[in-house]
Amino acid sequence: MEKLIITAALTGAEVNREVQPNLPLTPDEIAEAAYEAYKAGASIVHIHARDEEGKPTQSYEVYKEIKEKVEAKCPVIFQPSTGGATWHSPEERLQPVDLQPEMATLSCGTCNFGSDVFMNSQEYMEKFAQKMKDLGVKPEVEVFERGMINNALRLVRKGFLDTPIHFDFVMGVPGAITGEIRDLLYLVESIPKDSTWTVAGIGRHELPLANMAILLGGHVRVGFEDNIYYNKGELAKSNAQLVERIVRLAKELGREVATPDEARKILNIK
Repeated sequence: MEKLIITAALTGAEVNREVQPNLPLTPDEIAEAAYEAYKAGASIVHIHARDEEGKPTQSYEVYKEIKEKVEAKCPVIFQPSTGGATWHSPEERLQPVDLQPEMATLSCGTCNFGSDVFMNSQEYMEKFAQKMKDLGVKPEVEVFERGMINNALRLVRKGFLDTPIHFDFVMGVPGAITGEIRDLLYLVESIPKDSTWTVAGIGRHELPLANMAILLGGHVRVGFEDNIYYNKGELAKSNAQLVERIVRLAKELGREVATPDEARKILNIK
């Protein structure tokens, strides 16, 4: 079984300091959180930028500052979000790809997202995928529903997306696929055999889905974007604390944790 890739989703676009006082917001705070997550065992950091007021932004300049600060501290794979917040335009969302990061997210479909709608038309899926291909950026295909796997495979057939694909199953978002074990098995059995995959369980789904991913040979995403608690009613102290728990579980279950360079090899990042 391949070594386990752990992604730390440090900030997200929805969480704020009112519910999680330890949330990193500034470029310096995000870079420090990335470094601490790396020391704990993460090989990828998934980044949502915030502006000076702490609001979600897809600004090229802000992502550039974060990227430079993260890379100065540690060798993790820097993975910006092209999902942004639901109100960002596709043009805004795509800006971080111009930084030519090693990876970036590619959302492959439209779904309800809480009380909002996360829009991803076929036109913009193709545009995002083509830009990543042109710039040599490895897409992480974000799947919120089973049909998004079909959308990704359509992008492959049309030449916008190369194989093998790396999927991220985001599970438990209100309005999209639920976070039950049966749902994870359904998604895993629906992707091409040469694919790699990560699971990001939202809220209380984070830990059980992470355990299953370790056992099934998949990979794991944790962090404040997805879950702000360590135990029920107990706020996590840091993103690194959530990473440390996955490292301990992997050790108990006999799965080694990948370094950033090992993760690059597993994901075919050139």
